[in-house]
Amino acid sequence: MDEQPSASKSRTQKSKKRSRDDNQNPGAAKHENLQVKIQLFQDQPNKIPPLVAYFPSGYNPQTQQRQDEEEPNNQNNSPKVPKVKVFRNMAQRKGNRLQVVVSPGGSNVDFVGSSFTGEAAAAQVCRYSLGVLDKEAGTLKIIPIATNKIFRLEPRVRTAETANEEASNSTKSELTANRMDKLGELTALYGTKRERKKRKDAINLKKEVDSESQKSLDKKIEEVAFDKEALANTSSLIARNIPPHDVSATTPLEAYPLDKIILKGDWDFLGDIYKLWQGGEKVATNAYPHFVCNRIRKLDAAEDETQQWKLSCILSYITHLMKFRDQFSMGHVKSGKKHNIPSIIHHRFLNLFTDPESKILASEKINLFISYVLVLALHVDGFRTDPSDIAQDLRISKVDLRQHFLNLGCKLVHQNSVLYATLPVPLNFPSQNIRRKRRQ
Repeated sequence: MDEQPSASKSRTQKSKKRSRDDNQNPGAAKHENLQVKIQLFQDQPNKIPPLVAYFPSGYNPQTQQRQDEEEPNNQNNSPKVPKVKVFRNMAQRKGNRLQVVVSPGGSNVDFVGSSFTGEAAAAQVCRYSLGVLDKEAGTLKIIPIATNKIFRLEPRVRTAETANEEASNSTKSELTANRMDKLGELTALYGTKRERKKRKDAINLKKEVDSESQKSLDKKIEEVAFDKEALANTSSLIARNIPPHDVSATTPLEAYPLDKIILKGDWDFLGDIYKLWQGGEKVATNAYPHFVCNRIRKLDAAEDETQQWKLSCILSYITHLMKFRDQFSMGHVKSGKKHNIPSIIHHRFLNLFTDPESKILASEKINLFISYVLVLALHVDGFRTDPSDIAQDLRISKVDLRQHFLNLGCKLVHQNSVLYATLPVPLNFPSQNIRRKRRQ
């Protein structure tokens, strides 16, 4: 690394001694004490800082890399290396806008993330840095990351329609950005002192190196591969307009994997119902859907605390889904606005169920939304659910709801004059030809 630190501080950093633990456990691993010199690097106009990204879809480059290297048919012992591209807006005032595209070899799915849309567009009051420890040199280098953002790389199937949609979304983003720039100029001229300070702070948070430093980002990422199972789930999600699923699954839990619907980073923000239940408080019917209120009793019947936590989080996720739809419904706007949806989950809902060109939910997005709610309801009820209360929450008739269950591969059965939706495995979806014959 050739950089000369613009600001460096020499400190002595020692870990605490644990002599008492060492005496009690002589065979335990001992902690190593290091004396290092900390070097703080500032943004430099002629160099690009590193980019940090993560894959919420289950894409694991390191695991797949080892599998490719161990394959006996791989004669050259060289796994498929994806192409990595970084795009920057070349406009003078928008040079800090980056988009990262990772294209795995042999796949039609790209992983795309940006620094100005989705999760990255949420309010941010902290700064990120990357630390590099060199034990031989005795230095700890702290370097700022690009755009001070952590890129969330979402899978997207590479098609002509997707390309046109991305181009349309990019154009709309540019128009919105131009409008915000003009509003910012008006604020600088005629705004109050508080507004001008707020705008200045926002500009400082988004400050970034200029565009010439992008040249160093053309190097390939070492040995990155793709998760075939995650890509298959993504393709089937788009094809059938239903949540991620596994057609060959032998159990209902594996047919619609819960970790593909509620991502790993979402669970920490779904503890509201669990806290109410632990405190002995009742769930208000005017704040939570009827389905959720009627299933709280299942927490008492759960086997252990882990199952109780998991069940309460699913109920909380269903609540956020219902309230998200209320925000786009003319007759239920107030109930949607009063509900607080965590930002990370709200941005995920926006990407899944909304169209940037419309202020209302399109019909195909509504069908996808209903599918997500029904799959989660099946998880709560052990894949045998009475759709009466969920139909009331979705504000659709039971007859219309039956078709949505059938589209998920469910089977409808009557027992004691009550209709139940069950999920047999392996999944068996109705064919398009059968639907057309019924309509005729």
